[in-house]
Amino acid sequence: MSESADHVVPALGVPCWVNLMVSDLRTAQAFYTAVLGWEFRASSLGDHFLVASIDGSPVAGIGERHPRFTPAPVWTPYFAVRDADLAAARIQERGATLGAGPVALGEGRAGLATDPDGAVFGFWEGYALAWSPGEGLAPARLDLQTRDVFDASVFYGEVFEWATDPDIQVIYRHDHVEVDQGHQTVLFLHGGGVQASAQAHLRPRWQITFAVDDVERAVAAALDAGGSKPRTPTAPRSLPGFSRTLQDPDGGVFTLAHRVEE
Repeated sequence: MSESADHVVPALGVPCWVNLMVSDLRTAQAFYTAVLGWEFRASSLGDHFLVASIDGSPVAGIGERHPRFTPAPVWTPYFAVRDADLAAARIQERGATLGAGPVALGEGRAGLATDPDGAVFGFWEGYALAWSPGEGLAPARLDLQTRDVFDASVFYGEVFEWATDPDIQVIYRHDHVEVDQGHQTVLFLHGGGVQASAQAHLRPRWQITFAVDDVERAVAAALDAGGSKPRTPTAPRSLPGFSRTLQDPDGGVFTLAHRVEE
């Protein structure tokens, strides 16, 4: 990538993108178009990776799964880093598992890891699309559901150097942790994930919330397009208003919430 109107130097230490790897790219395109009204275009990463957008604004990425790169269809946040090799070393030093990378992708470098509680996340070195959670048409929320919120905040804070960045503020609430970058909340961390659960939506994971104008209409579209509701409904705590958690036809879990007018 090269820096342009839509490719920028992302804020370091916080999510700069979300991505889903699927077994059937065409099926995923049809599903997310029906549910969220996404359009798709080619990316600089090859024919098997697409950028989803709304009215030309980037929202998320969907790629065809490679068995060696990710074992399951999981919506995954990517954190911007200055040095992918250093980030990989920090991840391994702190008891997490490096699943892939760092590898060259386009003009950047990426890696994929699993944190000590089992939640999958990625990291990215290089330019990125202009995008920030909670702003514009990017995902409305990124929430980590984890076993121990304090342990998780220490792990991610050390890996991504939150304490050394004056623009990043970590705020401890009574039941969750909030991470702000500048004046924007970029992610939340919650306890309560169950590592041994047979249900994917209850295990430690990153929860990606997309905003829609009508949640029930989007849920109906998802069910018609081959999606399903988890047996135990769940949504990020502290998420205001009405929301629903769903699984796409490939098993990827995501949450829908009503769009809040600014």
